Amino acid sequence: MDYQKLLKISDAWLKYAILLNLDHKPDDFIAIQNMALADDRIRRYLSDITSFHDNLVTNHKNPDLPIHKLLFLLDLGFNTDVPEISEAIQQILKYKDENGVYMSKTNIPKHFGGTGEDVFSWCLCDAPLLLLALLKAGVNYNQLIKPGVDYLASLWQKNGFPCTVSPELGKFRGPGKKDDCCPYATLIMTDLLSYIPEYRNSQVAISSVNSLLSLWENSLNQHPYMFFMGTDFRKLKAPSIWYDIVSVTGVLSKYSFVQKDKRFIEMVEVIEGKKDKDGLFTPESVYQKLKDWDFGQKKSPSPYLTYLCYQIFERSNYAF
Repeated sequence: MDYQKLLKISDAWLKYAILLNLDHKPDDFIAIQNMALADDRIRRYLSDITSFHDNLVTNHKNPDLPIHKLLFLLDLGFNTDVPEISEAIQQILKYKDENGVYMSKTNIPKHFGGTGEDVFSWCLCDAPLLLLALLKAGVNYNQLIKPGVDYLASLWQKNGFPCTVSPELGKFRGPGKKDDCCPYATLIMTDLLSYIPEYRNSQVAISSVNSLLSLWENSLNQHPYMFFMGTDFRKLKAPSIWYDIVSVTGVLSKYSFVQKDKRFIEMVEVIEGKKDKDGLFTPESVYQKLKDWDFGQKKSPSPYLTYLCYQIFERSNYAF
């Protein structure tokens, strides 16, 4: 693909990501990296993640959560050479349970089955993200990541991953049938496993992929834990922090065996069908807190959203 048109309309932080992750050029990135790191929005994100556990995790789709900001930075191509990212990783490493699962600070009210107190704990809709951040940051896998991954993977059921929490959160469970899979937990576990060679082609990963594809295939009548794949799901949205077509298709595209699956192809074609005459994509839904980013508006093409879509097409070997 020719990314020159996208590069011309992108800010320095996105140019860095495009050159690193899409154009795959072996050039020296120091100059463009420095320009990217000088962007006020990037500087603000870096500042925010240094106090990693100051924000209570009470709403997993909140774009202000440090874990979402950290993964955004890591996915652009920044690493622990950046002091703030190194500090955030060290803070994550401080809190883990006896199973090797890293924890976040949260507070579940008593009337929802929690303790009503601020506690370090984990849910299956946040713990995989912490492990994923450590993995992308290059933390030692066997010593510091594998135990937690193995434990979370052991929670898999035939229809995906269930709504599961650590003992500190009491009897808390999301609004769904106990035996249903949690689509979001299944999504982020599927994402995590895609980066780990010993799991990428495992039964757990393959079945989780098929669970997500099955939810797409049966989107009219299957809505476990009130996760829908309807009109709102199909709106283009960035960044990929929740349960929407760009996020789900992006994760699925990391598994080569889905490339010929008609359900996956349908999802890619829904996205591709929304490009404009210049091959760019405009957000159809936005996070209100992100108005100062190009993907925080719905009036004009978003270079970053386009970048996410191009990543999907490249991994899928999809010609467009």
